[in-house]
Amino acid sequence: MTNILLPVTLVTAGGLALINAWLGVRIGQVRGRAKISVGDGGHEPLVRRMRAQANFVEYAPLVLALIGLVEFNIGSTTWLWIVASAFLVARVLHGFGMDGWGLGRTIGTGVTMLVMVGLGLYAIALPLLASRTHAAQSTPVELTPTG
Repeated sequence: MTNILLPVTLVTAGGLALINAWLGVRIGQVRGRAKISVGDGGHEPLVRRMRAQANFVEYAPLVLALIGLVEFNIGSTTWLWIVASAFLVARVLHGFGMDGWGLGRTIGTGVTMLVMVGLGLYAIALPLLASRTHAAQSTPVELTPTG
């Protein structure tokens, strides 16, 4: 079997695609019931579902990019699988939360922010830590004058 590159990123991208489709179907369900084909018609349940998907689209690409870049640099680790899974669950909870389940929205938002900030800080730290480790492991070079 071929070695799969970036498996955490690949599985996360697949999960995010399914969540995005689910959010879109939920919008379509409300549109059908409310007979609103374009816009939101001021219909609050439709506005909420549209915002749930828009919020998803605002965060998912950045977090997916961070997961991919971290995985590319350090490989697939157990903690990265856990972080990616937590993000997927958070986005589903947020979708339900936008329908009025406040706890789902709170948990979904909180976990999304925690994942994004944590991965962002780790992505900033990775090259800094790598350069420090590289400098500490290199052997000093002695320069001798010629002449």
